[in-house]
Amino acid sequence: MEKIGQNKCFGGNQLRYKHASPVLGCDMTFSIYLPPGASADAPVPVIYWLSGLTCTDENFVQKAGAQKYAAEHGVALVAPDTSPRGEHIPRDPDGAWDFGLGAGFYLDATNEPWRKNYRMYSYITEELPKLIEAEFPLTSKKSIMGHSMGGHGALTIALKNPGVYNAASAFSPICAPMECPWGVKAFSRYLGEDKTNWRQYDTCALIAERKNTIPLLVEQGSADSFLVEQLQPEKLQQACAQNQHPLDLRIRDGYDHSYFFIATFIGEHVAYHAERLKQ
Repeated sequence: MEKIGQNKCFGGNQLRYKHASPVLGCDMTFSIYLPPGASADAPVPVIYWLSGLTCTDENFVQKAGAQKYAAEHGVALVAPDTSPRGEHIPRDPDGAWDFGLGAGFYLDATNEPWRKNYRMYSYITEELPKLIEAEFPLTSKKSIMGHSMGGHGALTIALKNPGVYNAASAFSPICAPMECPWGVKAFSRYLGEDKTNWRQYDTCALIAERKNTIPLLVEQGSADSFLVEQLQPEKLQQACAQNQHPLDLRIRDGYDHSYFFIATFIGEHVAYHAERLKQ
């Protein structure tokens, strides 16, 4: 690993690193916040944050204001990038922003030319945690949250890995990617046209399988411009009701899809995770 950034923040340290990723076949960056007092003698639990379309590892750490709450609760924050990067990495052939670079959708692609590099699910669940837990003063307790595409990633990863994450939450998640334009575009290209292969990365489909009952906390703004076409929280609400899955869906009047929304309620989410990480 190569340290490429360090800033003191609320008594702790906001750090940024670059490392070679064999899983993704490229160099990757991630950001990590270590709260005051974190040390080999006093390791802390960690919250993973997955960002949305077009984002990098820096959007969350610069805009959400989460470090203040992480310092108060004594938890670390990890923000990975949203896709593989590099000149050799395939991107959207049409140059669109909602697929390819910055849009890995936290899955393992099976279609060419994406399958070699677009393996964000394995990166987030296997490679990155092993690296981070070996290099930083962290306990084995972890939780996961995210925004939009990253909210989809956080919920599906938590559901697919029973017992691994102490908590899961999301801001404005893509709740039913098999049924919205962003998800259909990504899944058909990364995974192929057989929709049975899509179900493993769809929150509503995973809930219907009833393999994991981890409670879900979801924050959604009522003025989100993507609400009706792309996010569809009513489908998540229906899936949870039909399958007796615990869901706390909070519709916030007048809030949109931006980091202004996230910054307003991030303190509540960090507190929610911290409480469960320390149980």
